Amino acid sequence: MTNSIADIHEANVILVIGSNTTENHPIVALEMKRAVSDFEVKLIVIDPREIRLTEYADMWLSQKPGTDVAVLNGLMNVIIEEGLEDKDFIDKRTEDYKELKKTVSKYTPEEVENISGIPADSLREAARLFASAEKGAIFYSMGITQHTTGTDNVLSVANLAMLTGNIGRPGTGVNPLRGQNNVQGACDMGALPGCVSGYQNICDLGIIKKCKDVWGVKLPEKPGLVATEMMDAVLRGEVKAMYVMGENPMLSDPDLNHVKEAFKKLDFLVVQDVFLTETAEFADVVLPGVTFAEKDGTFTNTERRVQRVRRAIAPVGNSRPDWLIISNLAKAMGYDMNYAAVGEITNEIASITPTYGGIIFERVSEESVQWPCPDATHQGTPILHTAKFTRGLGKFHAVEYKAPAEQPDKDYPFILITGRLLYHFHTGTMTRRSMGLNEVCKEARVEINFVDAKKLKIKDNDWVELSSRRGKVKVKARITSHIPKGTIFVPFHFKESPINMLTNPALDPVSKIPEFKVCAVRIDKVGSK
Repeated sequence: MTNSIADIHEANVILVIGSNTTENHPIVALEMKRAVSDFEVKLIVIDPREIRLTEYADMWLSQKPGTDVAVLNGLMNVIIEEGLEDKDFIDKRTEDYKELKKTVSKYTPEEVENISGIPADSLREAARLFASAEKGAIFYSMGITQHTTGTDNVLSVANLAMLTGNIGRPGTGVNPLRGQNNVQGACDMGALPGCVSGYQNICDLGIIKKCKDVWGVKLPEKPGLVATEMMDAVLRGEVKAMYVMGENPMLSDPDLNHVKEAFKKLDFLVVQDVFLTETAEFADVVLPGVTFAEKDGTFTNTERRVQRVRRAIAPVGNSRPDWLIISNLAKAMGYDMNYAAVGEITNEIASITPTYGGIIFERVSEESVQWPCPDATHQGTPILHTAKFTRGLGKFHAVEYKAPAEQPDKDYPFILITGRLLYHFHTGTMTRRSMGLNEVCKEARVEINFVDAKKLKIKDNDWVELSSRRGKVKVKARITSHIPKGTIFVPFHFKESPINMLTNPALDPVSKIPEFKVCAVRIDKVGSK
């Protein structure tokens, strides 16, 4: 997030796109709802489904899945045509505006209605509401990123923020909501194939030398594979062994038959996790890690805030903290990774990571700090880009709409969207072991519009079979008006109905993220309640 959770209420208008915030980020959603009810902040929600957050919204725009670039370009078309852009911000802090203006000129509200289904007048009204506000904040999540055009979607969000001057001030900003606990911290620490901590490029010879001086080993000089590329590499015979830590690809990756085939082909698989996951069932070796309550260290949350975590109980059984497992393994493999405590690791991070330079263990034990924090005298950074962007001027990217990789047809006439529910987390490795949570939400349901259900003669709780070009899954039906005709929604938490058996492994060419949010499927009734 460029801004902080605490300044949500300082916005005049909030635009949420591609985020079921109340279910996936409930703490942030509480602040949004408080902003609406207590501070009279206006709320625009852009989402195909009538999610719970729409109950608080001044406007809800329901777009066809996968048309976000067209919708965002349409908003910008109206803003420019009606002279609502922030000319001063554009002139002083951005570049390549002419190209953006030329591109979005084609995306008239009527043209966007043809593409997305959003009525032209509703698009105009939303554009005026957002651009006329003194302070506008944009929030998005995986409904924006999990597309073959995910990078284009994010660039379009940034374009809209810069066009309206909504960067670098309280109550504004481009605010991606991170999907899991500490996923921001994992990326910050170099859990990406092309960088080390702080997003320092491993192709940079200066970075290579700096890390060699600290660690005594030379880094590879070219990026590795992202997770979604690894499975193909296994099947090509290029990857023989894999180490999976705190991840469950056998429920979370697209096209699970493909994933299963890859895991079976591996010569050696190690899985490090807190429970025996569906992925761990394929493992040659399982290393038992610990939960947050059994370890010390830090987490970095969605607003870039580094927070101290303190152990509440001793590790259960033979489990160990993840850092200790990795250190012991490194020693066994001949590298002396010798830390006495997590504080040494935190301080090492600070020593080689410019954005974490002032976040030493002693300090973060007393207070949380938002990066960038370059040194011990720095107070941290609640808001990014206040005076200038990291690259200097903010760059507008002229992005054209591209259709999703897979479109409905006569054989597969419905669009499947996947996502999460409030009561379960990711693949259910922990939450599905909670009796209380399972009592509230024990199984997957496919949400089907009541008009589609009537045509298919499907009723609530009927068993249906969902089919795509990659597989079949049986699941119970939930008939609702909250999802548009021609579209269905299924959560991916449940191994009994592993919906990622169906999803499309087509990737965004830049980020390599799969298109989880658009998949062509067929619905067949297979039984009644």
